[in-house]
Amino acid sequence: MVFEEADLKGAFVIKPELWADERGFFTRSFCQREFEAHGLNPRVVQCSISFNHRKGTLRGMHFQGPPHVEVRLVRCTRGAAYDVILDLRADSPTFGRWVATELTGENRWAVYVPAGFAHGYQTLEDGTELTYQMSEFYDPAAASGIRWDDPAFGITWPAAVRTISPKDLSYPDFTWQSVF
Repeated sequence: MVFEEADLKGAFVIKPELWADERGFFTRSFCQREFEAHGLNPRVVQCSISFNHRKGTLRGMHFQGPPHVEVRLVRCTRGAAYDVILDLRADSPTFGRWVATELTGENRWAVYVPAGFAHGYQTLEDGTELTYQMSEFYDPAAASGIRWDDPAFGITWPAAVRTISPKDLSYPDFTWQSVF
């Protein structure tokens, strides 16, 4: 695996190295030792799949607050998504900044989302599926988010939003105080 540090402190785009032959290919998608060698949290306690019927579906921007702050490893297994991470760590040199990565079933990249980040994505194709590996168990009381179109951050989405949940629409504006 190739670990490329994103423009946000502690975040990475992880690209697989393929061993290909006439059968197809083989690649490693996760290795505890490699994550530890890059100073990343390798703990995985829960894995989830998010399937989206329609292009233009937006999910985000989500995070889990204390004491259940989590690291996420997000990968697109089918279709394509514009994946956005946002640094909400008040003590971080990249606090309040965001980056986007296009994840596809073809490129097989993953985004390592550090603890203290919000995460969301918009689908670029019908039938897009993403997988998540999380370092903490889901806790509904700690689940939270910020508005996907909060002017404080100016996230640029690639297309008009066609589908979004009422919960994602209900998040308040960010108030620039420490979440983590």
